Amino acid sequence: MVNILYSQVSEKNHELLINEFLRNYSDGFQDKVMKYRDWKDAQLSLLGRILLEHGVKEQNKVSYKHEIKYTTFNKPYFEDETIKFNISHSGNIVVCAITKNSEIGIDIEVIKDIDINDFRCQMTNFEWRRLVDSANLRESFFDYWTQKEAVIKTDGRGLSIPLKSFEVINGQTNINKSCFSLKEIKLDHNYKCHLAIKDRRPIIINKIQFLNSSIFLDS
Repeated sequence: MVNILYSQVSEKNHELLINEFLRNYSDGFQDKVMKYRDWKDAQLSLLGRILLEHGVKEQNKVSYKHEIKYTTFNKPYFEDETIKFNISHSGNIVVCAITKNSEIGIDIEVIKDIDINDFRCQMTNFEWRRLVDSANLRESFFDYWTQKEAVIKTDGRGLSIPLKSFEVINGQTNINKSCFSLKEIKLDHNYKCHLAIKDRRPIIINKIQFLNSSIFLDS
C-alpha cells in the first residue's frame, strides 16, 4: 500500500517554517533551500522533506532518523531501509508518496497552456495520434507527461530514458524486462498527478492526506 501526503505553500507561514524546521536537516540541504531566490521554491523544497518525515514516522511509528542518499542519477533513497519514497512539486503543491519494498515514483504538474508541437519528438506515433484526437488537449498532454515522468522516476534513471522508448497503455508499461503500474492521484482539478510502482500488481492507496503548512507549526 502507498501513502500519499501533500501540502500547499503559504507565504504567511514561510518565515516560521524556515525558522522552525530547516535547521533539522543537513547543512547541504539548508544551503540548497536558502539559495532559492523565490520563497515559494524554497518552501516547496522544505515541505517535501517535512512531508517525508511525517510519512516515515507514520509508517514506522518511530522517530525520523534517516539520511537521504542519492543515486548517480540523482534519485533519493534511504540506505538499508525498506521504505521507498518519491517527492514532486509544481505550482503551489508538493506531494510525497511513501511505501515499503516496491520502487515508486510520483509526478505532479500544473495544467497550463503549452505548445504540444514542442514535445512531438518525445512521443510515439500512437501517443501523438491519441493526444491530437483527444477532447481536451491540455489535460491529455499532462496525463501523458505525468505518467511518463512517474515511470522514469520509479525506474531511477530519469530522463536518460528516452520518453518515446515506452508507451503507457491501460495503466501499465514495460522498460526492458521491468513492469510498471500507474494510477492517477486526484488532488486538485488544476493539476495532473500520477503515481507509478515497479510492479505488475494494481496500486492500492492506503490514504491521501492533505497537510496544511500551519499544522506543522501547531504540532
